[in-house]
Formats: sequence, structure tokens, C-alpha cells
Amino acid sequence: MIRPAEALRLLHINWVLLRHGLDEVILATHLFRPVRFLIYLSPFYWLRRNRLPAYPVRMRQALEDLGPIFIKFGQILSTRRDLLPADIADELAKLQDAVPPFSGQQARRIIEQAFGHPIEDVLDSFDEKPLASASIAQVHTAELKDGRKVVVKVLRPDIERVIRRDVGLLYIIAGLADRYWKDGRRLRPVEVVRDYEKTILDELDMQREAANAAQLRRNWEGSDILFVPEIYWEYTRTNVLVMERIHGIPVGNIKALKAAGISMEQLGTQGVEIFFTQVFRDNFFHADMHPGNIFVEPGGRYIAVDFGIVGSLTTEDQRYLAENLLAFFNRDYYRVAELHVESGWVPKGTRVEEFESAIRSVCEPIFNKPLSEISFGHFLLNLFQTARRFDMEVQPQLVLLQKTLLYIEGLGRQLYPELDLWATAKPFLERWMKEQVGPKAFTRKLKKNLPQMTEYAADMPILLYKVLRDASEGRLELNWKSAELEQLRKDARRHQRHLLAAISGASLLLTGTLLLLLGPGQLLPATAVTSTGLGLSALGGFALIRTWFKA
Repeated sequence: MIRPAEALRLLHINWVLLRHGLDEVILATHLFRPVRFLIYLSPFYWLRRNRLPAYPVRMRQALEDLGPIFIKFGQILSTRRDLLPADIADELAKLQDAVPPFSGQQARRIIEQAFGHPIEDVLDSFDEKPLASASIAQVHTAELKDGRKVVVKVLRPDIERVIRRDVGLLYIIAGLADRYWKDGRRLRPVEVVRDYEKTILDELDMQREAANAAQLRRNWEGSDILFVPEIYWEYTRTNVLVMERIHGIPVGNIKALKAAGISMEQLGTQGVEIFFTQVFRDNFFHADMHPGNIFVEPGGRYIAVDFGIVGSLTTEDQRYLAENLLAFFNRDYYRVAELHVESGWVPKGTRVEEFESAIRSVCEPIFNKPLSEISFGHFLLNLFQTARRFDMEVQPQLVLLQKTLLYIEGLGRQLYPELDLWATAKPFLERWMKEQVGPKAFTRKLKKNLPQMTEYAADMPILLYKVLRDASEGRLELNWKSAELEQLRKDARRHQRHLLAAISGASLLLTGTLLLLLGPGQLLPATAVTSTGLGLSALGGFALIRTWFKA
């Protein structure tokens, strides 16, 4: 049931879409298709038709008008190039968190409420003018009592309520799109909104972000290529984060980097090295490494900030990624197809030869470019798009990694256009693969599993005896459950209910129609026959329509 406030917000969303000439988004659904022709009768449609910007531009402008939550949704959606056409993804990538800051006094009250003390008892100084402002939080500079310079990140007031309201509306819109839009099944809008909800709600927890930062700092402690600022846990709460203040050159400021005498080739190579080290050594990677979150020290060391979004892979995912990239550069498309089937990401019945042919058709054109221009990110993107045609399930962790890889590649080639990603990445991939097979890998896995094996080994003779005894006495039973069979049962019960409702509705409709056709008799006067006939016909018709919509 949609609440009045949600209904008003939905009306506002539709008004914004219409104002930006996106009425075709609404009228393209199956629900409005019967009346779609009416728009072509409107003089307004023909007058403004040639004056509107391109469709992707209108989409971006509408999201900007709908506010910060929809802007954030558009930013995340722009990374789903496995779902969106390239022109729309490129335009949505231009969305910026141009959100006005909230007052410094309000930030002060939030901090004092979180600390339970006046701000002067905790901080020696606090600048009420924000250093930066975004859709979820804003950042202020401050100084601790011991003189350490820090930044204080404060969640926007009432932001969780706003997010939950707008995400709820996105679910309603996605549900309608999934049901009535012709591309709904392919683009899976509900799934996209679910991924967005998880991402944005995770960003609301400052302690979670602090934990991510602390983990990355441990992984890169003492590194001369990446610095992660320290988190001050005693001052960090769920809505307030306090961490070491950093000073550096924004990585997008190429002119300033060159003026500082920093090697562009070294920066480009080290960026790729950092990414692959996080993925294959640490299995914990910063997944929001756009230029706004990266700075460079005068000595050339990277500094990372904003740790709200991180990713990790299972060992199987790591192996899939490494083997796919190695097979891709060896042009072994059959192995790439095999990996997808073996992992279960495409149905077991998929013909490997057919899948191999589809992969070859999208990968071969990539090799027409020089090796220094080949993009890992676009390879993965093409691979995911092809695999989805073969019913590959979305792997959120790999989509996150592919998005991060595109960021890193774009940044690396912006800094050093001749960057050869393959030359940098190949040693990581080959070294990791060697560690996963052979005597060393066997010894490591055995050592890891030995405590659990020792714990269960003592119970094995008793369990084996019980199984053999039950088998010899005819008491051995096999309990088997199948998710597919259970789903078939549910579908059968649902179809049975729909059939029963349809029969009942048809019977009521037929009875009402007969009463109206045969007319009054000795037992029923004319008024009773008419009212009963109309009532039964209406009830039966309503039941049939309801059953038809549900089916």
C-alpha cells in the first residue's frame, strides 16, 4: 500500500520526467501502450520534439532535479555498463554530488550529541565551514587536544529517512518496470535497486567505513606507494568519523603533479600495481577509487580517502579472474567459456562451443589495438554482457571489481597514456596462479584444514559403523530436497488457485448473464432479477480480470 507521502513523491517524479521530455519512459510500458497514440495527437509533442537535448542528457538532468539520492543512484548505475548502453552510461558518469552543505552549527550539534559532551571538551578547534560536502555526509577540519590535525566526517541530518523513502520509491518504480517494461527482464531493475540499497545503506555507517580504512591501513603499513590515514577510534561513532588529516595533490591535477616533478609513468604503473595487490594479495580492495578520492604526496606516494565502498573476492572468484585474464591474452576462448560453465555461473547445459564462439566475436576486435591500449575493464564488461545472453547470474562482487578496474585503467592512462597494463598485471596473475597449485599450495591448504580434519577424524569410525548397521537392517533412508521441485509444487498450487478463481468468476458471470437474458419469473420479480444478474456479472467479471492480472 502506497502512503500519501509516497504517492505525492511519485507524482513529483513523474512530473520531473515529463518536464524533461521523458514521457516516452512512462508511455513505453505495457500498461500505457494502449493509450500511447494519444501523445502523437498533442501539438506540444511536435513543437518541442526538435528542441530537446539528447535522450541520455535528459536522463541526467532529470536525476539531478530529483535530488541527491537519485544522483547517487545514477552514479552507481553509470558503472553498470553490462546493463546500460554506452551513451547513457557515459552521460550518467557526469553526475556530480553538487549538494549544498548543511550549516556548521548543525554539524556541531550532531557531533556533540554523538560525543555526549560539548565539542570544546573533545576538540581543541573545529572549523564550522565544511571542507567538502556530498550527498551522504560532509567533512570539517579540526584539531585534537594533543595538537593532531584531523578531519571530521558528519552524516547529513535525517539522511537515513530520506534514503529509505526514496529507495522505497525506487523499488516501486523498478517493480513496475520489471512487470510492464519490455526490457525489464533483461535489465533486472529490482536487482539493480537492491544492489544500490545495500551500497548506500553501508555508507551510512561511519564505524563500518572506519573499519574498512583500518583494514586497508594494516594491509599497506610501511608501504612506499600507498598511504592510508589513521582512524581515531575513540572519537568515531556511527554518524561521526574522525581521521588523520592528509595533504596532497589531487590526482586529477596533472599540471600540479608535473610541476612537483612526479614521474607520470611511475604513478600510472604503481596505480595498477596497487589494484592487483589489493585483489590478489589482500583480497580486500578500495572499490570507489575515482579521482576525487585519490591524492598524491610530493614524493609520489598515493593517498586514499573515502572507504565507504570496498570489495572482496572468494578464492574461486580470484581464480576465475586470473584464469580468464590469462586465457584472454592467450586467446584461449574455449578455456574462458569452460571456466564459466565449471563455476556454475552459466547453466550446466550451456554448449561450450557456442559460448566460445560468442566470446570470440566480442574479444577478437580488442586485439586489433596495440597492447598498451587493451583494456581489462572493457574485456570483463564484454565478457559479462555476452555471458548474460547465456543466462549468467549477476555476480555483484565482480561487477564492483570491473567498475574499479575501469577507474584504475582510466586514471593510469590519463597519467601515462603509454601505460601497458598487461606488463604490470601479468607477474601478479602468474605468481598467484603458481601459489594456487603445486606442492606449496597443497601443504598450505592441508595446514589450514588440519585442525578441522583432526576434530572430525575421531568420529569417522562410529559414523561409518552406524551407516553400515542401518543399511544391513534395512533402516537406511535417503532424505532428498530439490529447490526446483519445491518451486514446481508452488507453481502448481498457484496455477490451481488461479484456475479455481477463473472457473468461479466465469460461473458467476454466466449465471448473472442467464438471469438477465431469461428475465423475471414467478419466483423472482424483475427488480430482483436485474440487480442479482448485474451483481453476479460484475462480481464474476471482476474475479476474471483479477485472475488475469495475477497470472
